[in-house]
Amino acid sequence: MGFLLFEQDGPVVTLTMNDPDRRNPLTGNTAVAEFLDAIARIHADPSVRCAILTANGPSFSAGGDLREMQRQQGPEAGQMQIRQDYRQGIQRLTMGLFNLEVPLIAAINGHAIGAGLDLACLCDIRIASTRARFAESFVRLGIIPGDGGAWLLPRAIGLSRAAEMAFTGETIDARQALEWNLVSRVVEPEALMPAARELAGRIAANPSHALRLTKRLIREAQHSRLDTVLELSAAFQAISHKTADHREAVSAFLEKRPPQFGA
Repeated sequence: MGFLLFEQDGPVVTLTMNDPDRRNPLTGNTAVAEFLDAIARIHADPSVRCAILTANGPSFSAGGDLREMQRQQGPEAGQMQIRQDYRQGIQRLTMGLFNLEVPLIAAINGHAIGAGLDLACLCDIRIASTRARFAESFVRLGIIPGDGGAWLLPRAIGLSRAAEMAFTGETIDARQALEWNLVSRVVEPEALMPAARELAGRIAANPSHALRLTKRLIREAQHSRLDTVLELSAAFQAISHKTADHREAVSAFLEKRPPQFGA
């Protein structure tokens, strides 16, 4: 059994990190390759309309593997090699998940630390268990967020709070994460996956093309000018107006019946 479990229930895919004994690390294993394979599967299947990311065990993800960091201190790992390891490793995961076409919900069951926190920030919506804990802890190990956390975290919670987390490396609990808008909801542990699945179902009730194009617009809007986003919106809208799902949605509304969307 690999690191990442892939389960599909109709239009919803659930990705479950499955190395609980090591707290689901993202380096020093096959995590990156398996995530990229899962992303490719989702992109190739237009029936997928939403995905959930969660983990087995008491932790969501502890981030980088400390044994891998220790290996990088050895003489066989030069600085240029370490740079290349980041570019071809964890940073490919960052870009892959950032560009995932369907909405992604993080169901955070426990500790999301370092790269584990940044992994959660790559998700569109974050729901946390009351047991969840969060830390941008790189500074405490004498390193920096090499996975893009310096870009991701300020966009999730604002510059001042992101700076506080990054400069102290301290842990915050689920309640504070909710106050800081790091998560949108906090639930009891037993309610975490039901809440994520219920939300995924409400999202997946909408047409696949509309979800994927809307997510692309939101992603582009994070680093584009308004006029650029408006131009892209016009192009995406022209595509959407000519789809069978749009015609079905309008007809269903006028006929006062539930719509029946295709893949």
